Amino acid sequence: MKTDIRETDNGYELEMDLPGFKKDEIKVSLENGCLTISAAKGLDQDEQEKETGRYLRRERYAGACERSFYVGEDVTQDEIKGEFRHGILKLTIPKKETKAEVPERKFIAIE
Repeated sequence: MKTDIRETDNGYELEMDLPGFKKDEIKVSLENGCLTISAAKGLDQDEQEKETGRYLRRERYAGACERSFYVGEDVTQDEIKGEFRHGILKLTIPKKETKAEVPERKFIAIE
């Protein structure tokens, strides 16, 4: 799953190559700030082989793959936009401003 990630002014653009997969074979989920992209294809071949015959040689890919990226816990699922065309998945993820915590200076009283 070759991936390009580009930073823009407003967020990040992720482009992932998924050749040979259909749109309904790809799942994107967001949980605890972790964006997970998974794709599965041809896992139900045993049922089809019973009806259509068995293969003598198979060279095309059948299996599953998955990849995860940490995007931050402030990003919600509704903010991520996705598009799949010509075997390339493109996701647009907005940037979220993280509030930098200013360390509070504590002084020790001198008696």
